[in-house]
This record gives sequence, C-alpha cells and structure tokens, in this order.
Amino acid sequence: MTQEWNPGLLLKLSGSYWQTCALHAGVKLDIFTVIGDQYLTGKQIAEKADIDERAIIMLLNALTAMNLLNKEGETYQNTTASKAFLSKDSNRFIGYMIKHHHHLMDSWAHLDQSIKTGKPIRERSSFSEEERRESFLMGMFANAMYIAPEVASAINLTGRKHLVDIGGGPGTYAIHFCLKNPELKATVYDLATTKPFAEKIVEKFGMEDRIDFSAGNYIKEGIKGTYDVAWLSHILHGEGPEDCLIIIRKAVSSLEPGGTVLIHDFILDNTMDGPLFPALFSLNMLLGTPKGQSYNEAQLIEMMYKAGVKEIQRIPFRGPTDSGILMGTVL
Repeated sequence: MTQEWNPGLLLKLSGSYWQTCALHAGVKLDIFTVIGDQYLTGKQIAEKADIDERAIIMLLNALTAMNLLNKEGETYQNTTASKAFLSKDSNRFIGYMIKHHHHLMDSWAHLDQSIKTGKPIRERSSFSEEERRESFLMGMFANAMYIAPEVASAINLTGRKHLVDIGGGPGTYAIHFCLKNPELKATVYDLATTKPFAEKIVEKFGMEDRIDFSAGNYIKEGIKGTYDVAWLSHILHGEGPEDCLIIIRKAVSSLEPGGTVLIHDFILDNTMDGPLFPALFSLNMLLGTPKGQSYNEAQLIEMMYKAGVKEIQRIPFRGPTDSGILMGTVL
C-alpha cells in the first residue's frame, strides 16, 4: 500500500534519527551490559559506567520510552530484547553492527553533497582504521549468524568438496556450509587485515581443520586454488559493473567444470525502485565507494552469463533485508 504522507508523518520521519542516536549512545556506553540482570538506579549506572548521573538518567528515560528498558520506581532493568541483543554478555549481541551504523552517520548527514558530486565522502569500511573495521567485520558476522543456517539449508551442496568464500570476512557462511555438509572444506579469501578476525571465529567453531584463509584482493589479484563451489556474498554491491564482471570471471576461473557459482546480495526489483532496503543501500554505497550500488536480478544474471555461468536460477530464499541468491553452473 502506498504511504499517504502528511506533515506529521513527514516530521516524524525527519526526526526519527533522535531514537537512532539514543540507541547508538546506549550501545557505545555499554549501558545494557552494565545493567545486565539487575535493577539499577541511574546513580548506580552512572557510577558503574563512570558517566554523568543527570545525563544518563535522561538517556535511560528515553530508552525506557523506546521500550528498550523497563523502569520501576527509580530503577531500570533490561527488557528481554535488550538483554538478548544489546548486552555484550549475550551470544546474540548485535552491538557491533549498531556501532558500524553509528560510524556511517556522518557520511549520511552529508548525502546531498555526495549526490551533487556523484563521489563518495567516506573511506570504505574494510580499509578503515581498526576500531571501525572491527565493528564492520564483527557486525557482518552477527548479521550473517542469523541467516547463514537458513542459507546453508536452502542450498544443496551434497557431493561438493571445496568451497571458496570470496570476500568472506569472518567466514560465517563458510562455517555454516561446512556444518551443514560434513564432507565439505572451505577457504575464506579476503584481505590480509581480515585474517585475525576470520581465524578467531573459525577457531570458536572448532573448524580449523576444515576452513583455511587465503589473503588477497579479489579485484587486483587472482584466486589461488581450485574449487567446486564459489560463494560471493555481499561483495558485488561494493563495485561498479565492470569490476563485478571481473570478480565473477575470477570466481569462474577458480572452479572445476561443473562447479557452482552462488551470488548472495541485496537484489533490487528490475524497475530499480524497490524493495526499500536495497534502494537505500544503493545510497550507502554511493557514500562509501566510487562505483558501488545495489543491482537488480536482470543485471546480475547478465554479468553471470558474460562470465560463462549457465543454468542460472534464483533460489527461493529472501533475507530479512531483501537479500537473495542466484545460482549457476560452470560447464
């Protein structure tokens, strides 16, 4: 249904970043971890977190109004959701991705400048300083953890022996493909700066004997080794069409005949004006890359055909942010 806009709704949308900033502040100050399972007053939280009492009470009340905290008298408690997703003590913590979003905010505040010039105004996250790179990589890990088991179940890799996860970051998908397919081994191919994060996650899952890491730049260098599956998840949107074709061709050249190419990305409708998240994500790529964008299904299929991929089909999977998967075969 088409949104019927009015001044009230437009102003609500315009000021919605206030809630975003309150959430970011709560995560950055580690408020949800400090509270944990306890009922704490604003004074106690201020002492534990070493921050101003008057200011933190304002933030705590705002977070309560946002239904991210519960308040009884003068004490505050985590909600079920905030304890699960916003406390570092939870294995479902998504705070790294929230911090990554915070790091993007300054560039989004200057979106008009980027649109006027057609050029990015921030550094790419994978090349940024260590704190921002950690938030990006660990945020990618947390996001992938939610959908990787479903993805691994949706794709039949029976009989496949060796998967290359191109631009695989922490290796989350490689891990879950291997967990789902006991005979499968995987290689995570990414920048050398990513290796410590990937090795830490692979070790956490006890997969060191089945998953290794190969350092390289998928634009400037070839892909070492021979595989029967190539997985390209959320890397094409960072590049222009020409470089996307280069990447897919390199993936194809690394595969044995009969090998499978799998592309996972935010996929626009062929009209390019929806769904909402991929359309907005295109702007995020404008802000952070020289030529990156979201692509539609027809564009991705054309790239795959040009790279020599045949029998292309879209798998019936749709991620929570409208990601999709295209699969094809190298003959």
